[in-house]
Amino acid sequence: MSQFADKTAIISGGAEGIGLSIAKALGEQKMNIVLADIDQKNLEKASLELRGSGISVLPVTLDVADEAQWHDAAQQAIERFGKIHMVVNNAGIGGDTGPIQNAQTKGWQWALDVNLMGVMYGAKVMVPLIKQHGEGGWIINVASMAGMGGIPYNGAYTATKTAVVALSESWAAELQSKGIKVSVLCPAFVQTRIYDSNRNRPLKYQNDTATPTNEDSFADKTKHLVENGIDVSIVGKRVVEALNDGELYIFTHPNYRAIVQRRFQAIDAAFERAAQSPLLEQIANQKLDML
Repeated sequence: MSQFADKTAIISGGAEGIGLSIAKALGEQKMNIVLADIDQKNLEKASLELRGSGISVLPVTLDVADEAQWHDAAQQAIERFGKIHMVVNNAGIGGDTGPIQNAQTKGWQWALDVNLMGVMYGAKVMVPLIKQHGEGGWIINVASMAGMGGIPYNGAYTATKTAVVALSESWAAELQSKGIKVSVLCPAFVQTRIYDSNRNRPLKYQNDTATPTNEDSFADKTKHLVENGIDVSIVGKRVVEALNDGELYIFTHPNYRAIVQRRFQAIDAAFERAAQSPLLEQIANQKLDML
């Protein structure tokens, strides 16, 4: 029997894209699915699709940037299924793109509130409920290959996804003794509508001035790459595969390995140069103290 059977997962941004793919894959493992999304129309459509496949699903409207709504979602999930075993912090936005001199505060705040604070709220609210029943559980945070290295002209997205990777590493160490496993999903280009995040952009995050764009803009190139990315159905199945293997980092694009290796080679080389510095001679062989 699947280790996920009869357990409950709440998935933010679950009405389409990667979130829905994960919902389908976990539903096939006989999990109860709490499908949470800000888009009510897509939420109803996705819930009907899951029910049609025999998956037990509870649709819940959720703006991940609002902590109070996370508590409401948790209460509804407990009332329906009794326990929560997994939170999939999937909801995210692509955010504004362009050179740093065009960056606008509201656009950055939107990315921070959804991509970072939304993940934090999800864990903050759900971890105590997972601990409560003592059966262990999972936190899956959806980051990006952008979290493994900076992407030009996409600073807010890169910053938030890098933070999600670091948070996941932190929580993995923190929650290990509680039987709660943490994984961070880092996909590259997947066929979703991440490039059209503005369709759900609240008024309070609308920029004061228009961001200059043209047909050759970074946003247009990103859209092309996304539309030609891997089929989204692969991602959910890959997540289940990785969870069964207890993986912390979940990758969907092994062809990006060389890029990450180059980054860590550069980091290792920088440490070597530091070790050779006369200024740091007393530190080079100092015993490492870890928390």
